[in-house]
Amino acid sequence: MSPYSEQDQEYLRKIGLRIRDLRLKIDYSQDRLAFESGLDRTYVGSVERGERNLSLINLRRLAIILKANPNDIIEF
Repeated sequence: MSPYSEQDQEYLRKIGLRIRDLRLKIDYSQDRLAFESGLDRTYVGSVERGERNLSLINLRRLAIILKANPNDIIEF
């Protein structure tokens, strides 16, 4: 059972898809994105699937590698 509401889960899925789209745009694998950002590959995968609530620090790390503004990732 998830501690998040359906709305929260949908928001996390949207963020995950945005990160995945940005990753593919720069032609990075999950492994490379994880390595470059200092995160674990399984963590990156779970973020992209919307299974994790991304911390601000990790969002910033990913945004830097993805050459994106963190706002561009979390605002729809």
